[in-house]
Amino acid sequence: MCGIVGYVGTKQALPILIEGLKRLEYRGYDSAGVALVADDAIRITKSAGRISVLEQCLDHDDNAITGIAHTRWATHGAPNDINAHPHTDQSERFAVVHNGIIENYRALRTYLQNQGVEFKTDTDTEVLAQLIALVYDGNLEETVRKALHEVRGTYGIAVVCKDEPGVIVAAKRGSPLLVGIGEDEYIVASDASAILAHTSQVVYLEDDEMVRVSQDGLRTTTLEDIPVTKRIQEIEWTLDQIELGGHEHFMLKEIYEQDAALQNCMRGRIDAENGTIHLGGIADVARELTRAKRIILTGCGTAWHAGLVGEYLIEDLARIPCEVEYASEFRYRNPIIEDGTVVIAISQSGETADTLAALEEAKQRGALALGVVNVVGSSIARTTDAGIYLHVGPEIGVASTKAFSGQVVVLSMIASYLGRRRHMSQPAAEQLLSALDRIPAQITSVLEQNDACKKVAQDYVDRENWLYLGRGYQYPVALEGALKLKEISYIHAEGLAAAEMKHGPIALITDDMPVVFIATQGSQYDKVTSNIEEVRSRGGRVIAIATEGDRQIAELAEAVIYVPDTLEPLQPLLTVIPLQLIAYHAAVLRGCNVDKPRNLAKSVTVE
Repeated sequence: MCGIVGYVGTKQALPILIEGLKRLEYRGYDSAGVALVADDAIRITKSAGRISVLEQCLDHDDNAITGIAHTRWATHGAPNDINAHPHTDQSERFAVVHNGIIENYRALRTYLQNQGVEFKTDTDTEVLAQLIALVYDGNLEETVRKALHEVRGTYGIAVVCKDEPGVIVAAKRGSPLLVGIGEDEYIVASDASAILAHTSQVVYLEDDEMVRVSQDGLRTTTLEDIPVTKRIQEIEWTLDQIELGGHEHFMLKEIYEQDAALQNCMRGRIDAENGTIHLGGIADVARELTRAKRIILTGCGTAWHAGLVGEYLIEDLARIPCEVEYASEFRYRNPIIEDGTVVIAISQSGETADTLAALEEAKQRGALALGVVNVVGSSIARTTDAGIYLHVGPEIGVASTKAFSGQVVVLSMIASYLGRRRHMSQPAAEQLLSALDRIPAQITSVLEQNDACKKVAQDYVDRENWLYLGRGYQYPVALEGALKLKEISYIHAEGLAAAEMKHGPIALITDDMPVVFIATQGSQYDKVTSNIEEVRSRGGRVIAIATEGDRQIAELAEAVIYVPDTLEPLQPLLTVIPLQLIAYHAAVLRGCNVDKPRNLAKSVTVE
């Protein structure tokens, strides 16, 4: 992994490929490369580091009209010039770019070496290039098909051949791939953002499908050579939405978009006056969902934290037993799926490999499979029985912000929908939905405290250990706040249920250690203030996220950031905002690359 772009058309390919790679930078990568096909040759240029390093090595006067390009996030082999994609066979007749992992690459490599093939890299991808060359029969499409029958693992690949200039063959299994359709041109990509500047018309490949594109047209088949008629779809995002728009970083832009994003997420779905929720994406499974005996929420990272909030919401509002599973563990622990079990997969990109694998496992075992995703047409969206899109707009920053809020809103709507159908009275539903309807405006007021969040970051950015504590609905928020600080500022931080602090972690508290308490007014407020006293008595510096009007908390904390009052189940939508801002400012102050934190990728498409 991480990003693929390929171009066939009438224009100079290189500028389009480089622009596409830059649109994919947000996904995280450590090297980049380009292969251009013209004059009976493939010209490869690749380098470790940023795309800007690659650009310095390129011949920008190259007039090739066919090419493939890649940004790599290392899985096999160090991130260096040699291991960067594209990869070629030893005769340099073919070039391949690849996302995913070839699980049987060692066996294939040994077989190829026994055939006299010499390898130049440490990657699993080179095996594909060498295998294609070994079985080439004069037809690139048929050769790629034949080679892929020997491959076990996941892939999104694009292949070119110097003997067939003007042709790209691409295929998919478990890693996203689409084809943008322009005027006399086609753009193969792993992400729609790479093609938006040129077209909004796309076809999405399904698993075990492949496509041949040339100026003459597009042909889609299965790996068994069965023709497939694809539906052309419209990308719902615009180019403006994936640009900075005057903000210094995408993360900050997306934090500030949360009020409008949640309005879009709720638009047409909430009828607060009548206490009803309209969720068209699950209408066909409404009866089965309402009769659910057990719900499992599964996701990774921030999506898992949203699922924890969802667990509280579903059990509290709908009174259905609910549990949250790490998607990466779910598939491999022989999960119990009984009659009446519903599994809801949560993912911003809809391409997270672990979450997709968990969803497929749940379906295989007979569960009703639902999805909560942001990207229309993504793999998880196409795999589920039904689902709900976030509609929060594209999220470019690697550290998820508005997608987390959108996931919590959607889970709130699901819980309300089920609660109203099972036991919740109309007045209770009206109260909840009216409060949910006010959340975007309340977020706007929280964002006005950006300077206070920046001051907290300035005061404590030199501390290398932070603790985040919360109870009930605020426990997942503590986990999410700690994750944000870790992933973009590289400060060590831990999130805990506040009551658990005294069962061991209290030993970590030292003089001047920053301890962030989510201490809003709610059912466990008095317990939280007791936990604050325990930290204060040991020299910790208390930073509190509190409810407007709470003056008691100011006497217990070195810094307080206030959020508006709302119903307890909805408080995470407000309390997470200051934690996102604190993490953002800490990262900026430490000189970190906010939108592209080291070692991370936006969409993790390998297990």
